Amino acid sequence: MARGERERAMLERIEVRESPVHGKGVFARKRLRPGQWIGRFEGDVTTENGTYVLWLIDEDGSEVGIRGRNALRFLNHGDPPNAEFEDADLYALRNVQPGAELLIDYGEAWEAESD
Repeated sequence: MARGERERAMLERIEVRESPVHGKGVFARKRLRPGQWIGRFEGDVTTENGTYVLWLIDEDGSEVGIRGRNALRFLNHGDPPNAEFEDADLYALRNVQPGAELLIDYGEAWEAESD
């Protein structure tokens, strides 16, 4: 699927609006089923951490940062999460009803920093 097609497909499933969790958030437009593809985190490769950076483990085991440029940069942390990344693709972990905020687990390093 080409980048423009992926973006359109993602925006059929989600929208960004004010979040009760923090700032802006990503919300389901449609019901999402467990394992359903939601979208792809798109952006520029970076070596610097920042607010909208997603860190991934590359095939060789090294960390790669992507500075988010699309709607998924507004994902907030939730425990338990209802979505998760596999590489840069986001998938639903369970049924998510329309209007529900999509939440991911930011990980142990973020939790340690926020304590």
